[in-house]
This record gives sequence, structure tokens and C-alpha cells, in this order.
Amino acid sequence: MLAREIQSTKLANGIRVITETMPHVRSVSVGVWIGAGARHEPQEHNGISHFVEHMVFQGTARRSAEEIARSVDSIGGNLDAFTAKELVSFNTKVLDEHLPLAFDVLADLVLRPLFREQDIEKEKSVVLEELKMETDSPEYLVHELFTGRFWKNHPLGMPILGTRRTIQGFNRRVLEDYFHSTYAPGNFIITAAGNLRHATLVELVEREFGHLKDNGRRPEASLPNPNPHLLLKSKKSLEQVHLCLGVPCYPIDHELRYACYILNTLLGGGMSSRLFQNIREKQGLAYSVFSELNLFRDTGCLLVSAGTSLEAAGKVVRLILEEFRRFKNEPVSAEELRRAKDHLKGSLMLSLESTSSRMANLARQELYFGRFFDLDEILAGIEAVTAEDLGKISQEFFQSERIALTLLGELDGFRLSRKDLVC
Repeated sequence: MLAREIQSTKLANGIRVITETMPHVRSVSVGVWIGAGARHEPQEHNGISHFVEHMVFQGTARRSAEEIARSVDSIGGNLDAFTAKELVSFNTKVLDEHLPLAFDVLADLVLRPLFREQDIEKEKSVVLEELKMETDSPEYLVHELFTGRFWKNHPLGMPILGTRRTIQGFNRRVLEDYFHSTYAPGNFIITAAGNLRHATLVELVEREFGHLKDNGRRPEASLPNPNPHLLLKSKKSLEQVHLCLGVPCYPIDHELRYACYILNTLLGGGMSSRLFQNIREKQGLAYSVFSELNLFRDTGCLLVSAGTSLEAAGKVVRLILEEFRRFKNEPVSAEELRRAKDHLKGSLMLSLESTSSRMANLARQELYFGRFFDLDEILAGIEAVTAEDLGKISQEFFQSERIALTLLGELDGFRLSRKDLVC
């Protein structure tokens, strides 16, 4: 397997620059990553990471909002940003010849936003509409309800978008205080992948960011305690019952993380997964049913989601719990384990055809592990997973007293109790 050409440089002020050279492509993806997100916000300012992400696009000392949009769009590239629980990303993908311009735009966004009062008021309306749009989606709403209860009384349970009350409370002073304390060298990681030279990007970063002084502040995060809740929420306008059923999982850097990925793949990670084949294909009880891993620095959650009819909701819950029980009591066959490993390895390899995926991969590994894992190491980690490993983590995860369940829909007297969640 060809070795990946990855280089790393740390500037004097602490900013980390990591690149992967891919000479066979014509594109470059570059991102500025901030190692703090929604879980690092004070409760009274919930949503401020996401709001600042919006605000930097409303104008900088060098560009208007229209010029920001036009700068990358006019050269056929794309410019994007997102906020997560533990990070914020600003990223762009352009032809290699346009890297200097693209990076200049990114640097402008994260270094020189204006935070004008009139823009703040306008963007409050935009974000409130985004919140309404998401709340109108039952899939989003059931996940938010689940997350809020599962990480009860902890910042991980707060919505990334914030709430109507917190969004309306933002002002220029609050935004600037957060921006100057968080958008600092010690929290910056800059990554790029594609047809570029490492020295070129380091030079661009040094020119734009080299003058910054680190403020010594680092995001603080308290340890959450999962809450095994049972929440039945009625919403009369919905045709389906939407459910999230989850259990605590390991943090992202745990030594058994590859076993978690395989367990998730087998459970509900694709069309050949147990839940999809049984609940959708064989019994026709749902159109959408899947599982996912939400892993963080210090904790995690293995979550199953589905949408079904009110009449079938109880049966779908029972079928999910039956699969939990099977994993605990029956060893995964060699054939099924082989399929899951090949699925994971194939997905990984296909993702590496994208400069954007490689750029993001560099950032996440630096943020969560402080080092880079080459492909051979990752593939070896996947291959090393055994049926015994899966049995071990299943025994630990799938315990009745640890199960959390949220249902959302026109419940019309539907009832479940803790005794119905035995696995």
C-alpha cells in the first residue's frame, strides 16, 4: 500500500499545520479547525459557537458578506463551515492554483470578523429560522430530545443551535468576548490535502497567523454521566412514531474503539445490518432504521434510530432489544465478522479518494489523538477485532438498566415502562 505523504509543523505560537500531498489530483482542500464546540459553552450562552460561525460570514475588515460568498464561488470552489459538540470547522475546496486566495478568505473569516450590531440582529432572525426548520423535522427533534435527556444537566445535552432565549440574548460584547478567548493559537489546527507543498501552506499560515499571541486558555469540559431515561413525547401532527434507543459507549480514543465500529456496522450500520434486514426487509415495520456511534473525548453513545407506525412501535423496540440480547448471548459468526470488517475497510478506502475527507481526517486525528495513524495501522486495528471482543463490549453496553429510550409521535395512550426494556 502506498504511504501517505503527511507533514506537520508547529508554529512558535502553538498553531499546528498538517498537510497531505496528493500529486495525482488537481484540487486542494484546506480547513481551519477550532478545538472547542458546543459542549464548552456556558449554559447561558448555549449556541454561541454556532452563532459565531454564522457571524464571521457577515463581513470582515477586508470583505463584505457578498465578497466572501463571491470570492470562492467565482473560481468554482466551495466554502463551508460547521459546528459540532467539540469543534468548529471552516473549510474550502478549490483548484490547486487558487490555494493562496482560498486560504486568504479562510484567514479573513477567523481573524477579522466585524460583529456589527445590525448584522447580529439580522443573523438572529436567520438562526431562529434555522432552529424552526430543524424543529419541524421529527428526526432532528427526537434526537435532540434524546440527547438532552441522555446527557441531562451537562453541556453535551444542550443543542448546538442554542435555544430561542439564548440566541435572542447574544450581543456584540458577548460574541467578541467568546471569539477572542476561543479563536486563539492554542485552539487552532490548520490542515490541507491535495496538490500542494507543505512549505507553501506553512508560509501562508505564518503570514496570516504568525503574529497572534496565545492567550493560554484551553476549553474545559466536565465529565458527563449518562442518564438511562424513558421519555414518551406526544406530537399530534406526526404520522409516524420516531424513536431513539441508546446505551453508553466508550470514548473516541478507547483501545476497543475498532470493536465498537464493527458492532455498530453489524447492528445497524448499513443495508446488510441486522436491524435493517430484520425490521425493514423481513418484517416491513420501518422505512428508516439504523444505528450510529456518537463518540467524544471522554464518553460516547451507541444509538439506534427508527421511524415506524404507532401500532408497530412496541414491536420495533422489542426487536432492537432482541438484537442486543443476541450480541450478548451468541458469538458473531466468522462470516458476519468478515463482512463487517470488509465493509469498514472499503468505506475507509473510498473516503480517501476525497481531498476533503483526508483534510478532515488529519484534523480529527490531531484533535483527538495528537498523532497520525497510517492506513496500515487502522486496517490492522480493524482486522484485530475478534468475536470475543464483540461479546465483551456487548455484555458491558447492553444492560437493561443502562438503556435510554425516547419516543416522539401521536402516541394516543401508548405506554412503555422500564420492565419493557429488558435485554
